[in-house]
Amino acid sequence: MVDQPRPKSRAIRGATRNDESRRFNLPQTEADGDWLDERALIDGEPPPLRTTVTVERPKTIISRNSSPDLPFDRSINPYRGCEHGCIYCFARPTHAYHDLSPGLDFETKLFAKPDAAALLRAELGKRGYACQPIAMGTNTDPYQPIERDWRITRSVIEVLAECDHPLIITTKSDRVLRDLDLLAPMAAKELVAVAISVTSLRPRIAMTIEPRAPHPERRLAAVRKLADSGVPVYVNIAPVIPAITDDEVEAIVARAAGAGARGVSFIPVRLPWEVAPLFRAWLDEHFPDRAGKVMSIIQSMRGGNRDNDPGFFTRMRGQGPWGDLLRTRFMIARRRFDIDRNHEKLRLRTDLFRPPRGPQGELF
Repeated sequence: MVDQPRPKSRAIRGATRNDESRRFNLPQTEADGDWLDERALIDGEPPPLRTTVTVERPKTIISRNSSPDLPFDRSINPYRGCEHGCIYCFARPTHAYHDLSPGLDFETKLFAKPDAAALLRAELGKRGYACQPIAMGTNTDPYQPIERDWRITRSVIEVLAECDHPLIITTKSDRVLRDLDLLAPMAAKELVAVAISVTSLRPRIAMTIEPRAPHPERRLAAVRKLADSGVPVYVNIAPVIPAITDDEVEAIVARAAGAGARGVSFIPVRLPWEVAPLFRAWLDEHFPDRAGKVMSIIQSMRGGNRDNDPGFFTRMRGQGPWGDLLRTRFMIARRRFDIDRNHEKLRLRTDLFRPPRGPQGELF
């Protein structure tokens, strides 16, 4: 009988701590331990942790990168932080730039960029802009819960659709279907592709790893709906967590194929900077019976006695016997379920791009 992992408790948020980052030599505070022992008696129980949203006014909205192992060179993040609360999220350390914790602050103290569409319109209209696909979902989920009210992601897609600009979306949410009226026409012009991440098919595991992300079945239903609407859709098994979700690789590949996904990919769990201690604390809380085993395998895949490998290419694949085994299993499953058989590289059109209309364009 397979020893399936069972979380010790039901997660309400992803991180179990809210430690301050020590990377930027910020003034450090030390809590009075004696007072903390009596806090509940003095102040009563703390109020429930609420999500707050702060408006951010950046000067530009397109971020650029030159990483050789990424399939895009530019991206847009309409939000900062993410309420999905995925414990493994490699973007958590970015909150330290705001003197906030990559822990609970990352998933409760969010930033929204309501000027994103206007900024994008200005950048696309600059003389000499060279069109290449823009990625959304690289540092925050564009369809996290607050998108329901803020609708910034939709406003960005509206500008891209108007300009026939190619777009790649990565999300864990079936909320992407709300924008199908924009995405389907773009797909007909070969201008968009969507990747939906599925880490586990077991609801209890999924809600512990990603406490505020949609149910896995809702994500797979979104894959089917997108595929039926002609939108190229892919499934990312990202990340694979050894001894917790790695036994589900074959099952997820099978479900992805059955839902109509064009391709499937995987990435072993990555633990950069503050994510590593947060992940260790989370293991101790929810999977104390296998915490040591999980970290031992992760370190084996990351070059030995370290929690993370920042190297280009190897960070996405993993190393050593465990990395090789995971890769072999994935390739066999992909062949078995006849998905991505031709290994066709995603190609979105850039030749249709036209700059957004300016004030004079409105006259004609």
